[in-house]
Amino acid sequence: MQKTAKLALADGSVFTGTAFGADGEVHGEVVFNTSMTGYQEILTDPSYCGQIVTMTYPQIGNYGIVPEDVESAGIALQGFIVRELCEIPSNYRSTQTLDEYLKAAGVIGLQGIDTRALVRKIRTQGAMTGVLSTQDLDDESLVKKAQSSPQLVGQDLVSQVIPKSSQEWTEGLHPLAHSSSTHAFASQSLTSLSETEYTVENSFHIVAIDYGMKFNIPRHLKQLGCRVTILPGNCTAQDVLDLDPDGVFLSNGPGDPEPLTYAIETIRSLLGKVPIFGICLGHQLLGLACGCKTFKLKFGHRGANQPVVNHDTGQVEITSQNHGFAIDPESMPADVEITHINMNDNTVAGLRHKTYSAFSVQYHPEASAGPHDSHYLFKQFYESISRAKVSS
Repeated sequence: MQKTAKLALADGSVFTGTAFGADGEVHGEVVFNTSMTGYQEILTDPSYCGQIVTMTYPQIGNYGIVPEDVESAGIALQGFIVRELCEIPSNYRSTQTLDEYLKAAGVIGLQGIDTRALVRKIRTQGAMTGVLSTQDLDDESLVKKAQSSPQLVGQDLVSQVIPKSSQEWTEGLHPLAHSSSTHAFASQSLTSLSETEYTVENSFHIVAIDYGMKFNIPRHLKQLGCRVTILPGNCTAQDVLDLDPDGVFLSNGPGDPEPLTYAIETIRSLLGKVPIFGICLGHQLLGLACGCKTFKLKFGHRGANQPVVNHDTGQVEITSQNHGFAIDPESMPADVEITHINMNDNTVAGLRHKTYSAFSVQYHPEASAGPHDSHYLFKQFYESISRAKVSS
């Protein structure tokens, strides 16, 4: 027997559908993702901590769940909303259904609502707090809960998803991903490593600071032949320098970057001492460390089809993105320059320090799931380390 579930928004709207996954009640910021595939990677992306995610593609669950494709140790998002749940997946690698996966993880799912109407509301009014419940089905009660629930702005969500201790990363790319990645690296339109160079071992040691990092990031760094050490996002600059890294990577992560003063201070203390490459939240934190300011986007960028123009090459990259905040271009100090622009809304999608070896992008070059246009950025990071080693 199908069970009813409801989503109530802070503006008073209520959407009634059918529950799947776990029972319960949660609150969070309601957002949407426009990806046609990659729901498993979205579910396991720690950047969605504190959010209820709506998929715009109408049928989700078609290829089930594949344990090898997870991007973190668990699910950090609050709830998951789809138009139609596929209950019988077709995929030889699948081991369970999406319904079974969410149930085991204790995550509430909602299907059968008008997701187009919900997404239009978010696009018009902006991302807002909502309550998703299979228990309390009283509209008035749920709306009051949504209106009294805490907003995402100002919260430190990184502390909820960072690892408890450091670790050495040893896993490279999966064979199914490796062929496409090396192809992208070998593209003549991008200055990049050859396939042989891409897999050769070398002595570079990269410290990846984990603010909610997806697994495919250290996989790429390891595939470059580098030794990779992961440190929790609350590490100090001294913690990093004690490991004598050749380069520092700043990962993705959830929520508002401005409350993360500890991370900003760490990055500021590392500038000029070691090459730095940041993505997503790491991009915003690098910007804040350099003196920029951030602001909250109306409904964020979440999907695998975001066009970005690279000012250095003039090329357009189709990118995978997941963020609700951005760098304020009006706050850019003189020693920081914009390298990439989001073509949908002209927001800052990349920056570079003019003096120090430090650059970042507001998207996911490792994709997973998503296009491979931006894999060259790992090579760019590799080359920045090589130059630093030669000049030192």
